[in-house]
Amino acid sequence: MENLLPAATSVEVGSQSSGIAVLPVGSFEQHGEFHPLTTDTVIACAIAQRIAQEFDLFLLPPITVSCSQEHSAFPGSVSIRSTTLANIVTDIAESLQHSGIDRLVVVNGHGGNYVLQNVVQEANAHGYRMALFPVKDDWNAARRDSQMETNGHEDMHAGELETSILLFTAPELLRSGYKNADYRADERTHLLTKGMHAYTPSGVIGFPSLGTAEKGSKALDSLVESFKGHLHALGQEVSPTPPPIP
Repeated sequence: MENLLPAATSVEVGSQSSGIAVLPVGSFEQHGEFHPLTTDTVIACAIAQRIAQEFDLFLLPPITVSCSQEHSAFPGSVSIRSTTLANIVTDIAESLQHSGIDRLVVVNGHGGNYVLQNVVQEANAHGYRMALFPVKDDWNAARRDSQMETNGHEDMHAGELETSILLFTAPELLRSGYKNADYRADERTHLLTKGMHAYTPSGVIGFPSLGTAEKGSKALDSLVESFKGHLHALGQEVSPTPPPIP
């Protein structure tokens, strides 16, 4: 995968006509024995880079530490408060507005960042256009279009989906042995109270053995297609996808 930090100049950003910025939000948390702590950040950046390139949007550097309190029992996991994350995203949006960029897409790579839903809703209620991507329907479509064998509940963390995207974008980050790390924990009623450690000794809930680079590639393609709906909701015209060549 290319450098996580964008390399555009001020002049290059000024030449973009969309007026839309893309902010990847990841995490720094355990992903079991074989996936890096930066997994969510790498995935958020991979998605953000694709959509920024496809639709000529202003790519921002990632937020690399977020709300990972449910992983705090595992070594290496680092968190900030939900109010801190909300303030960071809101401050970034206000700063962008001062420079003439009036819309923001928050690309969230970590499911525990629940507060981002409220941030986006509140921003839109107060006149600043913001979108959260991918949402549940986008992820479900990506799983379906890439023919993954699992759903989002049984494959929650460091499983088929995340492994596939890493294999396609940054295979060098995966440690050997991930194919033997499958772990099932479908019943997680008290996750918010007890945390991940109460349900998985390894930190994995999912099936990394099912991950492939091909699935990762198709999942990203699906997310690019799904993103067109979010652009439309932000008031941006999107060219229709050309029909496949027979």
